[in-house]
Amino acid sequence: MRLTVLAAAAALLVTGTPAVQASGAPAVPRIAWASCGPENPGFECASVKVPLDYDDPRGATTTVALARKPATDQAHRIGSLFLNPGGPGGSGVDFALGAGNQLSANLRGRFDIVGFDPRGIGRSGPLHCFASEAELDRFFEGVPGFPYQAAQERPFFDRYRSLGPECRDDQRIARHMSTADVARDLDLLRRAVGDREINYLGFSYGSYLGATYANLFPGNIRALVVDGVLNPELWSSGRQVESDRIATKEEFREFLRTCDEAACVFGPHSEQRWTALLKSVRAKPIQLGDDVWTYDAVVNAALGAMYSPNDWPAAAELFDQLSDASAGLSIAAREADYDNGFDAYNGNVCADIEFPRSLGAYQATARYAQAGSEFGPAWWWGNAACADWPVNPDRYTGPWHTRTSAPVLVVGNYFDGVTDYRGAQAVHRQLAGSRLLTYAGWGHTAYEVSQCATDHTNAYLLTGALPPAGTVCPANPNPFLPSARAAEPLVKPAHRR
Repeated sequence: MRLTVLAAAAALLVTGTPAVQASGAPAVPRIAWASCGPENPGFECASVKVPLDYDDPRGATTTVALARKPATDQAHRIGSLFLNPGGPGGSGVDFALGAGNQLSANLRGRFDIVGFDPRGIGRSGPLHCFASEAELDRFFEGVPGFPYQAAQERPFFDRYRSLGPECRDDQRIARHMSTADVARDLDLLRRAVGDREINYLGFSYGSYLGATYANLFPGNIRALVVDGVLNPELWSSGRQVESDRIATKEEFREFLRTCDEAACVFGPHSEQRWTALLKSVRAKPIQLGDDVWTYDAVVNAALGAMYSPNDWPAAAELFDQLSDASAGLSIAAREADYDNGFDAYNGNVCADIEFPRSLGAYQATARYAQAGSEFGPAWWWGNAACADWPVNPDRYTGPWHTRTSAPVLVVGNYFDGVTDYRGAQAVHRQLAGSRLLTYAGWGHTAYEVSQCATDHTNAYLLTGALPPAGTVCPANPNPFLPSARAAEPLVKPAHRR
């Protein structure tokens, strides 16, 4: 789910002036905070200049936008808590404006809650691959969400591959959007707010930024939480498909199991109905009211529901209706909102990861992904945007094994269909001294979903106290039962992770 950009706050961003530093070192920016406007009472916004290229720290700059909720308990203020909501492409400014009050209350008002738009994203000197929303809409015309028929593969690949030159031409930021540079920005922001060590809370792709920061700046950590965790060894090497091909399937099996257990509308034989629905819609699109559903749209709807179990009852109703309306005629046109989330996602991913260049390589990996589950190709094919997009030379690809100055808290869900629980286990192994906190439930990320996981996370951020080794927070009730607690993750990623 994309986060809405607040135009009023954007108009009130104030550029900070770099402070004087020794030659050759990046200047620590001075942050000139100002009100974010009447729409966001109690919040302050700013933007600062950071080096475009850290190999030339006194050369060209780019802007990074910030928003903060100042600590309400100034007498016991600990410092700043930096946030990342995922994506890549998610706006940390929007995240802070939307969740800052809740986070501040959770943490007793003892932190400045600080969100920032990573370089190239949102208000931070954004990468734009399209001249207008209409041009973005035209990009998606005539191509499926992902190719599920052989005849669709070449047109899809050619369309997505064309993004490389379109996004790179005459846009310097496209050459400097690696996560390593975002981590360097983050450390510069830490210094700018006056913190000796960083406090960080990152979700989904934000776990990859957290792992990158921990390995680049292992001595600068007071408290670092990653929730909904990517294995950086898989992500940075382009092998994330090894996880994606099975993780969503494992959670979706739980969707089907709990649906039958609770006698949901898609039951009582939901697995058989799902298999029959996919067979039907692959053969012919399904007309449902004014909408036409294609195979890729049905699979993506199921994938999207895996972010939050609160969405499961509505998804089950949709699949029930589609199963009953099993005759379709034509394919409907697609629509998309234009912020730069799509552009920024590709700008960061293609900067970080060396993906294949040829159609044949994508087709071979798609077969491997399909063998894992119907969700594998949905995750994989979008990477074709990187087929003609060279990686940034300053990207970080490891090593990922380090010991940090304070232990990192790694939070993972048993059934996370977006970032596999195995990713949390991997990062726990990689970061010496870290502690793994497990939620035995479903969905993507645990904070504000599991009260147990939320309490442990808050205690760690406030005091550094870790949960006992081996802590497993119990699952919430079956999402299909009326008694289930309506718990939402603090944020849904703005794009894919």
